[in-house]
Parts: sequence; structure tokens; C-alpha cells
Amino acid sequence: MTNLMRGTELARDIVARASEKAADYTSRTGRKPCLATVIVGDDPASVTYVRMKQNRCHKAGLESRHVALPHETTTEELVAKIRELSDDPAVHGILLQHPVPHHVDERAAFEAIVPHKDVDGVTMHSFAGMSFGHNEFVSCTPGGIMRLLDAYEVDVAGKHAVVIGRSPILGKPAAMLLLARDATVTICHSKTVGLADIVRTADVVVAAVGKPRFVQGDWIKPGAVVIDAGYNEGNVGDVDFDAVKDALITPVPGGVGPTTIAVLLEQTVDAAWRELDA
Repeated sequence: MTNLMRGTELARDIVARASEKAADYTSRTGRKPCLATVIVGDDPASVTYVRMKQNRCHKAGLESRHVALPHETTTEELVAKIRELSDDPAVHGILLQHPVPHHVDERAAFEAIVPHKDVDGVTMHSFAGMSFGHNEFVSCTPGGIMRLLDAYEVDVAGKHAVVIGRSPILGKPAAMLLLARDATVTICHSKTVGLADIVRTADVVVAAVGKPRFVQGDWIKPGAVVIDAGYNEGNVGDVDFDAVKDALITPVPGGVGPTTIAVLLEQTVDAAWRELDA
């Protein structure tokens, strides 16, 4: 029998606590924690994601500053804008909506975010600190995945976790967070030979490949935990959801997505407090 790991209620709890901390911060300072969102171009999905994040900010008592740049923006121009936001004391967190247009060096843009404002956990500094167990901001989707595992009392210690995807902001940090919980982690990708057989050995599967219904139902062994971190056109994930039997699985939508945004808001509020306490 397949059971669901729903992220909506968990996200609501995370945001509620973050909202309380934001209200305390505002009461103490007279200003709200501020998240600046930067978007390059007008990709419809990215525009929708940014608008959703802005709405969640407002509902949680955070300020949202929106920076929209034209598609033809160069890497140099984008880096300059992010550095400007990094230097602005009124901004506590910076989110660069990704992906950016192909002509832009996304990694250079990410690295322009100062570490104490990297609330999306995308810089090399944040990845290194997270990997070594330091108190850095985690990549939001992997962070949300770990919160889901905790909420559903999934103990990954000693378990075999297979992460499908090696993105520096999803697959790789998810693998590091699972490893820190004493899971035995295998990272798979587009060049992995015998992928289906490897996945069949997994106690925990994290699907982050960006391909609709890529992970087949008969790849999942009975009793496995399946985290579908994909979101594709038509509201479908990276796992063939209907074909999975006898597993604990996140739905799409309503699984990983809500927790990702909740962690983003939480880390923005934490960034504001860290700056105040510094």
C-alpha cells in the first residue's frame, strides 16, 4: 500500500514559526526581514514561482523586494546587481531565480551573493559549510526534504539512499545531508550504467532529474521511501507516481514544493536575526 508524505501541513508549521520570529524582529527593529528576489527574463514558470514566493513572504510578515531584469542582461550586469543587493543593509536574503538564460554564467551570479545573505543555499561557501556540518544555510529543497523525513519519522541511518541527479543545488547537497545522517549514499546521473537495478536496492530514493515520470514503478522496492523532487509540465513529478506500490512517497504537487518555500522563508528570518545579533 502506498502512503503519502504531504508537505503542506509541515510547511504551514515551519512558516508559522518563522512568522512569529519575523514579528518579533519587526517589533524590535521597526522593519521587516527582507528577501530580494532576482529574475532574468520572463520565463512563465519562473515568473509564477517568484510571484508565489512573494505572496508567501507577505503572508508571513516579510518584506519582498522584486528585481526583474531583461532577458538580454549580461553576466556582468547581473553580478553587479546582486553585489548591490549584497551591500544593501535593508536586504537580509537574496534569491536568484534559476535557471537563468543560457548566455548568463549562473555560477558567477550565485557566487556574487554574500554568504550571510545566501538564504537559498546556492553558493560554494554554503555547500562547503553544510557538508562539514557547520551552521550555514542549506539548499532549500534538500533542506525541505530532510524536514519531511523528520516529520514522518524516517530514520535514514544505515539505510541505502539513492539520489538521482547531481545538481549543485539539489542532488549533491541532498546527498551530503543524507550522508550526515549516516545513510549510505549512491549518487546517480545521466551516465550511470544499470540505473534501474541500483534504484531497486534503495531504501530511500530522491528523484531530482527534471524528467517527467522518469523513475518507473518497478524500480521501487516494497517499503521504500520515495522523495519526488521533480516538478514538470502538467503537475507531474520525476516518478511515475501511479505505478509505485507499497511505498511512502511525496505527491506532486503538495510534497517537496511547499517545504522548499517554507525553508526559504525560515532562513530569511534567521538571516535577519543573525545580522542583528552579530
